[in-house]
Amino acid sequence: MHLKILGLNHRTTPIEVREKFSVGREALRRGLENLDGYDGLNEAVVLSTCNRSEIYAVTAEDCDSSVRQFLNDLIGTVVDEKFLYEFTGEACVRHLFAVSAGLDSLILGEGQILSQVKEAYATAKSAAATGTILNTLFHRAIAAGKAVRTETRIAYNSVSVSSAAVDLAEKVLGGLGERSALIFGAGKMAQLTARHLLDHGLKKIFVANRHIERAVDMASKIGGQAVPWEDAFTSAADVDIIITSTGAPHYVVKPWQTQQLMTRRDGRGIVFVDIAVPRDVDPEVGNIKGVTLYNIDDLESVVEKNLQARQREAEVAKTIVAEHVAAVMERFKYLKFRPLMANLSERAEKIRGRELRRVASKLPNLTDDERKIVDRMTRRIVRKLLRMPMMKLNASAGTDVENFYAQAMRALFTEEATGNA
Repeated sequence: MHLKILGLNHRTTPIEVREKFSVGREALRRGLENLDGYDGLNEAVVLSTCNRSEIYAVTAEDCDSSVRQFLNDLIGTVVDEKFLYEFTGEACVRHLFAVSAGLDSLILGEGQILSQVKEAYATAKSAAATGTILNTLFHRAIAAGKAVRTETRIAYNSVSVSSAAVDLAEKVLGGLGERSALIFGAGKMAQLTARHLLDHGLKKIFVANRHIERAVDMASKIGGQAVPWEDAFTSAADVDIIITSTGAPHYVVKPWQTQQLMTRRDGRGIVFVDIAVPRDVDPEVGNIKGVTLYNIDDLESVVEKNLQARQREAEVAKTIVAEHVAAVMERFKYLKFRPLMANLSERAEKIRGRELRRVASKLPNLTDDERKIVDRMTRRIVRKLLRMPMMKLNASAGTDVENFYAQAMRALFTEEATGNA
């Protein structure tokens, strides 16, 4: 068994290069269905996400060129070697299990990767590109990923400014269901925060930007409503959260505007989250009754604490992963002998069948029940004769004498050795 990974990810490859290597689902399926066209490439699973493109392969000896050719054919170009990493054997197992557990992600502990691993395996299996080795490996990798999420809190704390902003707003308001928000700005951070809000159940989002066409564009992407910049505070009369993320060099939310807003709200509280640098919201706004104000420093301190918590949980996760790696490596020690054992059983069964046919002509008066008794008896004899050699072979797995026992078994039970007796 030669198990290996060839791939690239966010650690080895910049985004402008990485994004060129993403493989579509149909192209991936076609490639896996044509795996037989690559010499020595026996099994393969391809994991292709926005942050990684990896081939997990089972190969014959000296088949590196086939794996590389398969990767190049999938993405339609030759990958520069400087971007690639390669793992074999146990290192390959450790890498996959770390990936499934979220320990190798751009954001430590992110949960989406486990679903992506499951999908990659399901695609390869449906294309008949997996066998005993990768089936065993991916079943255990998925189990390891689930165990990490069940037994640790590695994914519980927000480790991005946008997600921390949403978590703080949710905590203050006691939930985001049936709530609404106004977002000043239409850049990447504003859009990311809006998506986090929607993921947490927010009902409606208004978008204000000095360039109304940008507000309209963002609103169309998130299912929100664009409002003119000058009318933004009128729209804010009924919202529960105001997010600011503009590139303005001065405050865009001032105390007098906020005071007028709170008067119109009849004392109902509101949460301001200022994620802009320089700040969009005058700090004095936080002193107005009913206003809860967070700025980027508040959020980054939360992110830092949460990241430290995730890193502590990651140490626990590593222990869980190590246990699963040890278990699958133990399993693999015996898988290498499975073909030999199957061969021995098959040869013994051929001899048994041939002898039964010979004796049948000499005992024509046996009843059906008597024939069944003879059949069961001969099966038991074969099984008992093979039991000790099989046990010795299994016990040698992973030891210094495994090659000795394997070679001895092959020498003793070859077709010539069994003969035609």
